[in-house]
Amino acid sequence: MTEDEARTWIATRFGDAKTDLVARFLDRVRLENAQQNLIAPSTIDTIWVRHALDSAQLIELVGKPFTSWLDIGTGGGFPGVVVAILSDAEVTMVEPRRRRVEFLQQCVDTLDIARGRILQAKVEQVDGRFDVISARAVASVEKLLHAAEHCATAGTRWILPRGRLEADHLAALRQNRHWMFHVKQSLTDAGSSIVVGERRA
Repeated sequence: MTEDEARTWIATRFGDAKTDLVARFLDRVRLENAQQNLIAPSTIDTIWVRHALDSAQLIELVGKPFTSWLDIGTGGGFPGVVVAILSDAEVTMVEPRRRRVEFLQQCVDTLDIARGRILQAKVEQVDGRFDVISARAVASVEKLLHAAEHCATAGTRWILPRGRLEADHLAALRQNRHWMFHVKQSLTDAGSSIVVGERRA
C-alpha cells in the first residue's frame, strides 16, 4: 500500500477534515523525531501506512459502540492520538516518559484534540474503566491483561497489535477459559497480527 492509498483509506472512512488533522499531527511527529525517537527513522517516509493507517484500522476492529478508550504506552501518539482524532470517544493515553508526554500534550492542545487526555503514568496507576483498551507492541498479552485488568469492564474490548504471533502463543491464549481471543491480519503488514480479546460471559 502506498502513502496516498493509506491516506485515502482513512479519508474514505472518516472524512477529509479529520484526515487533514491527522496529517497535521504527522507533520509534528516528523519534526519532533529529530529531537526524540518517537518512531523508527526508517518509517518516516511511510508514516501514513506504518503509523496512521496502522492506528486507524484498530477502530474498525472494536465491532460495537464505544465512548471511552485507553491506550497503554502511547509513545509517539500511536494509536492514541489518531484514535482521538478519528473517533468520537474520550481517549486516555498513558505514557511514562516525560518528554513524550510533553510532546503529546502540546499536540493535543495546539491541534485542539478535545477528546484526548494524556497521563504521565504506568497503567497500574490509572483510575477508571474503559470500553476499549489498546496497546501497540507493549509487553505480552498476558502481562497486559494482568496490569490493566482494573481498567476493564466485563464487556471491554482489548485491541492488541502484536506483530508476528507464533501459533503456539495463540493456542495458549485460546486455552484460557476466562477469555475469548481472535486474530485479525493487519492491513499494513501481511506478517503482523492484531489480537482482539474479550472476557467470556
